[in-house]
Amino acid sequence: MSILPIIKAPDPFLRKKSNHISSVGKEELKLLQDMIDTMYAAPGVGLSAIQVGVAKRMIVIDTSKNNMISNIKMINPEIIFESNESQLHEEGCLSFPDQFVEVLRSKEIQVKFINENSETKTNTFSGFEAVIIQHEIDHLDGNLLIDKVSQIKKNIILRKMKKMKKLSAK
Repeated sequence: MSILPIIKAPDPFLRKKSNHISSVGKEELKLLQDMIDTMYAAPGVGLSAIQVGVAKRMIVIDTSKNNMISNIKMINPEIIFESNESQLHEEGCLSFPDQFVEVLRSKEIQVKFINENSETKTNTFSGFEAVIIQHEIDHLDGNLLIDKVSQIKKNIILRKMKKMKKLSAK
């Protein structure tokens, strides 16, 4: 059990495209558990491996309902269906602390992935779960929350992030 450092914007590593995983071994299983621990410690509801400095196609999400922990670990997640119906949701990101933007995303998605037992799964997600998964898969492709907003808002957020980085370096 390890809490990993989360990479913060504007670090260029967040733009790196994550690599497909050909087999699930002890290293991947440990990373998945460390990502879960890191996500809860942050606290957050989703985390991608790229956010902790590992360019592998892995995400973890928390779909807690009624105070029950229910996390999902996904390896090589791929959206194979997106509904035409959209939803607007305010999103935050552990790599952009204290920054929130409204993002339009598909209301329902179907995702094919490998779980921690090396089983290929296909599940349908809707609502907030769909938002989290789409957000984390964006990370795997080098796409960030700020890519979903106007250039003006993007510049404002990036200036804030650079300022936070300077302040934390002192």
